[in-house]
Amino acid sequence: MTTATAIVAGHGISFRRSLHLPNPPGKPASASFSVARPHAHYGRLAVPATSPSPRPCRSISSESPTADTVEDEEEPPVTSEANEEEEDDVDPLAEVCYLDPDADAEGIREWEVDFCSRPILDARGKKVWELVVCDATLSLQFTRFFPNTSINSVTLRDALASVASSLGVPLPDRARFFRSQMQTIISRACNELGVKAVPSRRCVSLLLWLEERYETVYSRHPGFQQGTKPLLTLDNPFASNLPDNLFGDKWAFVQLPFSDVREEVELLERRYAFGAGLDLDLLGFELDETTLVPGVAVESSRARPLAAWMNGLEICSMEVDTGRANLVLSAGVSTRYVYAGYQKSAATTQEAEAWEAAKKACGGLHFLAIQENLNSDSCVGFWLLLDLPPPPV
Repeated sequence: MTTATAIVAGHGISFRRSLHLPNPPGKPASASFSVARPHAHYGRLAVPATSPSPRPCRSISSESPTADTVEDEEEPPVTSEANEEEEDDVDPLAEVCYLDPDADAEGIREWEVDFCSRPILDARGKKVWELVVCDATLSLQFTRFFPNTSINSVTLRDALASVASSLGVPLPDRARFFRSQMQTIISRACNELGVKAVPSRRCVSLLLWLEERYETVYSRHPGFQQGTKPLLTLDNPFASNLPDNLFGDKWAFVQLPFSDVREEVELLERRYAFGAGLDLDLLGFELDETTLVPGVAVESSRARPLAAWMNGLEICSMEVDTGRANLVLSAGVSTRYVYAGYQKSAATTQEAEAWEAAKKACGGLHFLAIQENLNSDSCVGFWLLLDLPPPPV
């Protein structure tokens, strides 16, 4: 078995108990809550140095120790000598226009887009803006700098069109972006090109590339301003009430071996109607196959419609708020829901903290599974999730 409930049944869950969900009137109020002790090994995140066009990656090992116009206004990664020489060759003034020659250009139907200021001043002493575009596999990469006087939807529309023409690829069906403040400009530019703009923090490849570019490009630029805070920071609002149609009947903290997580991701396209995976190879996950990845399993008598509704949320992560004794679901770019609650006690707090510790041990990797029954051998929906820190720009 490779489902979340198989882990509950067969991989040494420390204890299991019933808790009450804060369901609306008329909804069932029972839940299953369980968690295993966290794995002993802690992952360490590292982004090796690369040149502008090759793919950046994040190495995580289980063997490591524990509006239309916008006005301007841990341990270091282990880097080889060869990578240091390569990093020195990066030209911080160069723009990137790259398409993997082995990529299926026609098959790249989704882009990840960021359009924001950078911690760099131009000759006028004004912040430089930059468009960064890639796909989920980083087979397509494009960057272009702009003066702050030309930040509008027309500029962005023309720049996005030039990505397609410069690289000889079709415009995508969808373009994900993660800054809520840029929604008006990006949505308008995309709409004029016939592209659906999707607000989503599931821009994992883009976020990691921005993190890398901060180290290899922005910080080496002659106009770099050390200590400059991002102009458009990510929203982190208080969690709101969960819509009635998103409630499940029961839920459980569970853990799944990394090998089975890989299998679930590989089966997503063939077996599940709903869900989303991550490119674990691109992200550089090197967890031991037996490392337990934490997740949340949800049971519902209407599992399929529930999974369909959840599929439209662009789910990016889940976390436990031990102070308020609830589980928080983050979706889109600035949406947070109180997904479920439990009766607070020393025991339940310890279990919730153990689940969060297990997530940290896996480099932020976790999952959400929706099932018709918690004892079922299959999932109706499966989402692989990843906690990522906000980008430095």
